Order: sequence, then C-alpha cells, then structure tokens
Amino acid sequence: MFDVAPSELLLVVIVAIVVIGPKDLPMALRTAGRWIGRIRRVSNHFRSGIETMIREAELEEMERKWKEQNAAIMAAHPTPDAAAGQTVEAASDQNQAFPQPLAPEIAAHGLTAPNDTRTTPDHTPDAPEAPQEAPKAP
Repeated sequence: MFDVAPSELLLVVIVAIVVIGPKDLPMALRTAGRWIGRIRRVSNHFRSGIETMIREAELEEMERKWKEQNAAIMAAHPTPDAAAGQTVEAASDQNQAFPQPLAPEIAAHGLTAPNDTRTTPDHTPDAPEAPQEAPKAP
C-alpha cells in the first residue's frame, strides 16, 4: 500500500534536515515515533475488538446449530422415562442433588466402626473368645 523506494526515503530525509534542522531532528523523530506507537496501539485494540465480536457471533451460530441438531437427535431417539413404573416418592429421591440425613431410628441400626484395639491389623481370631468370669468374693 505504502511503497517507499530508497530514493524517495533519501529525499524525505534531506527535506527533513533542511526544514527541521539537524539540531531538532532527534526530538522530531522521537515525537513521530510516539505518535506512530499510539496509532498502532489504537489500531490493534480496535482490530482485537472486531475479532472478538466475530468469534462471539460464530460461537452463537455454532451453538444454535448444535441445539437444532441435538433437538433433531432427541426427537429421533427418545429416551425412556427413568421413573416409569415408580411411585412419586421413589422417583423424587432420584432427582435430589444431595441425600437427606437419615432418621434417628434408621441411623441407630446402621453400620458402626469395629471396636478393635489390636496393634496387628492382620490378626483374625480363630475362635470366639470365652466370656470372662467375674471375680469371686472372699
């Protein structure tokens, strides 16, 4: 788009030295560099915003297509009702996100941890222990 030949660039440098002067030329080039940097940042920001909008539009279109395809597949292959033949109470507990706490009368009959204080975990008793006799009074 902007094609600058070496001879044209040499002409611009000579005109800049004559018009601006060799003393103020470094400051003018610094200022021009700052302005070019600002223009590039603004254009990059604008371009990234446009690209983001395009990506979002493409994603929305893809999601719409996926929903249509999913609806077509679900219509062609309906799933059987998981709660068919169950009572309302039995079907409702399958939809709960968190289990309900046990009632006290049910929890009392639940499994408990063994009360084993032996130090060797591989020890298994061969026969049940005999009941201990109470000490006799003298």
